[in-house]
Amino acid sequence: MASDPPPVDYGRITEGQRATWAQGDFNAIARKVMPMSEALCDAAGLHANQRVLDVACGTGNAALVAARRDCAVTGLDYVPGLIDRAMVRADAEGSVIDFQVGDAQALPFPDATFDVVLSAIGVMFAPDQERAASELARVCRPGGTIALASWTPDQFGGDFFAAHGRYAPPPPGLAPPSRWGTEAGLDKLLGAATSGISSERRVMFAYYPSVDEAVEFHRMYFGPTIRVFEATDESQHDEVSRVIGEVFERYNRADDGTVALEAEYLLTIATRA
Repeated sequence: MASDPPPVDYGRITEGQRATWAQGDFNAIARKVMPMSEALCDAAGLHANQRVLDVACGTGNAALVAARRDCAVTGLDYVPGLIDRAMVRADAEGSVIDFQVGDAQALPFPDATFDVVLSAIGVMFAPDQERAASELARVCRPGGTIALASWTPDQFGGDFFAAHGRYAPPPPGLAPPSRWGTEAGLDKLLGAATSGISSERRVMFAYYPSVDEAVEFHRMYFGPTIRVFEATDESQHDEVSRVIGEVFERYNRADDGTVALEAEYLLTIATRA
């Protein structure tokens, strides 16, 4: 008789993820995906004096956009180094943003604190997805907005992380992050706490001088890619670079040897019940 699988140790996995995202220089990556945060804030209809929370904010992309609209902004991430960089960016812009170190799975705010709760390619990576979704809803006021941008599973984001997973598989028992990039997944995660969820597929482009340089850029700056190279033997590194490079080739829309990477994401606007 088969025994039940052991419970998922979300705490241990969260700590491992924190260490991964602390590697490299995530701000270099964040700069590439800034258009996504602009689109997310547009879709959320942000305007002055709204109380806005950017969850898993990284180095502050969406928080910065919200601050430019004179919102009262809080940004939260569980990697202290990313919060430090977000503060530097806000200071450089002259923006006042309350950046805090904290976990999307246990938001340190009272119920119904915010008018808008945002996350751009952030909360989707929380190991305990149900807990994270519940926290998004808990801190959003009734009638408020939950706005998300999440990689779709069948396009660049899904393929990119699948390539990584060939060499550094995710812990057993976890739902894939790209669940947040599906309407069915969002309904399971947020449906009970919302009065309506609207999603549409959007595309942004990221640009690199070449496929080889795109791979090297991520190997240098992007924590999950750094970890894959750490987890593999040096004799495999050419193969890993080739497999990741094939993903960039697949979604490259340039025809001059450079890279214009087409990256699809699901933009979601939900209304808190």
